[in-house]
Amino acid sequence: MKIIALAGNPKAKSKTYTIAEEVARQVSCFLEKDETAFDGTVIDLADYTAALVQWGHPDLQQLLETIASSDVIIVASPTYKATYTGLLKLFIDSLPPNALDGKFAVPVMVGGAPNHSLAVDAYLRPLLIEVGATCPTKGLYVLDSQMEQLPEVIAKWMKESKFGLSRMV
Repeated sequence: MKIIALAGNPKAKSKTYTIAEEVARQVSCFLEKDETAFDGTVIDLADYTAALVQWGHPDLQQLLETIASSDVIIVASPTYKATYTGLLKLFIDSLPPNALDGKFAVPVMVGGAPNHSLAVDAYLRPLLIEVGATCPTKGLYVLDSQMEQLPEVIAKWMKESKFGLSRMV
């Protein structure tokens, strides 16, 4: 089972990137009982901003092929204006219809305040379902203030989500 992570933050190597990478690592450990399913592939959309606005760009085609070759996609975004970033939406809009059909997706968002915590399930999850993904778990919302305890925060979410994650195996 191939797992990749996608960070939709316009800032390169952001907290969103770190969170996506750690979620992918922990999901891999849960599903495969080791870390072999996650080879460390984290797509940082900040590195592809120019390619995302040029339909057919070779870098965009490579990203689409990477997504197509995966089984599980961790999709992470910071909370911008109470929803996901325009950069992430731009990438999702470049996906062909039903591009995520047969793939599992885990929606993840990070934000500065808990009052936006519903955005992950109210906005990001439906976006992923619209392009064909199956989202078997409740989304994960991480507060900026939780970065110091990130592994524990994700482990707690994993424990609460085991039934959904079990359906991915």
